[in-house]
This record gives sequence, structure tokens and C-alpha cells, in this order.
Amino acid sequence: MIEAQKVIEIAEKILEGSDMFVVDCKASPAGEIELLIDSDTAVKLDDCARINRAIEAELDREVEDYSLLVASAGIGSELKLLRQYRKILGGSVEVLLKDGIKILAKLDEANDEGITISYEEKQVVEGKKRKQTVEVTKEYKWEEIKYVKEYLDFK
Repeated sequence: MIEAQKVIEIAEKILEGSDMFVVDCKASPAGEIELLIDSDTAVKLDDCARINRAIEAELDREVEDYSLLVASAGIGSELKLLRQYRKILGGSVEVLLKDGIKILAKLDEANDEGITISYEEKQVVEGKKRKQTVEVTKEYKWEEIKYVKEYLDFK
């Protein structure tokens, strides 16, 4: 079985000097390898094909049969690296907390401890009969978060 770490090392050598980076790699016992890459700008289809060919040139199908998929970490996929968070600072994200609460918000900050997000929420305001919409800014530690995804609103 080809190890995911070996594929990551090959891919990192190929991506050296570019703004692209490895997000994740999974290798199954059946020889199915999936490599996810991202970029500070954009990942093109040609980039995925070029990386796929370069990795295949490093691996030997005669020794072990495998299937290789090189893909871009898409908008709907979970953010895994701090570099991905920094790329979308100021953008909209979907946050699912471990307690099951889902929040659509603006990503204000991301660091080693967690993230800071801001969103509108209806709250009781003293002196008002109805709930008022207020801007809320909250920090969440990584331990509290199940996942964060980039969110596109098509309205």
C-alpha cells in the first residue's frame, strides 16, 4: 500500500516555490489515493493534471497498482489549515460547533487558539419591546468547533 505521507512529500516537492499547498491526502488499502491541494490565489484544472502526472512519474505502477485523484479543496469542503482560514479573512463562513449549533458568520480572525467571527443576532435590548438585531462578535477555541467551511450566499 502506498502511504499518504509519501504522496504528501512528493506533492510538496512539486509545489515548492508556488502559492499552492497540500491540504490533505488519504490513501486506502485498495490503492485509492486522494490528494487535496489549495492555493493562496486559485487552483486550475491544469494545475491538478500537472501535479497528478508528476506524482505518477515518481510512483511505480509495476510495483503497486493504485488510482490517484488530485483535486482542489472546493468551497464546500472543510477548512483544515490556518493558511486556508487566512485566505478568506473577512469572508462568510459556516461554523458547526461540537454542541450542534450552526452559525453563518463573517470570519474576522484565525490563529493557533481558534477563530473570531461576527454575525447578526436578535436579542432582547433593555427598554425595547421587541428583540433587536445586534452585531455579535464571538471567539471560539478549536476544541469547540466541529468544522468550518467557506460559505457562498447566492442571494
